[in-house]
Parts: sequence; C-alpha cells; structure tokens
Amino acid sequence: MSLLQDHITIDSAICHGKPCIRGLRYPVVMILELLASGMSHSEILADYPDLVEDDILACLQYAAKLSDCKSIQKVNL
Repeated sequence: MSLLQDHITIDSAICHGKPCIRGLRYPVVMILELLASGMSHSEILADYPDLVEDDILACLQYAAKLSDCKSIQKVNL
C-alpha cells in the first residue's frame, strides 16, 4: 500500500483533481495508456526523467485497486 500513498496524489489544483504521480503533472491514466500502447518501463523512464520505476508500479497498483470489485454490470448508453 505504501506505493500508492507515496506515489499517487490527488489534488484539485493539479490536473483537475485527476490522480497524478507525486503531485507532478503526470496523470496516472497517461502512464497506463503508455504501458497499454506497448511502451516498456525503461522507455517511459527515458522519456520522462522525473519519474522512477516505483511511480510506474504505483500506477499499475492503482489500476488494480480500481478494478477490484465484486461484480460489473453492463450499462446501456
């Protein structure tokens, strides 16, 4: 749990309150999208030198916590 507490912050004054990495303007969703596009951890770290490996791991842990639910129901839009 410390990865989440140490690396993921939510501040209404930063990125409209979206979860970000350590108060920086790197939203968790951006890192997850980079990973989903196929970028490796080392590629992300090379492109964003402010980040460290634990930031990426915290984003993955955050996503895992969000998806941990008992059931999901389809919503027709």
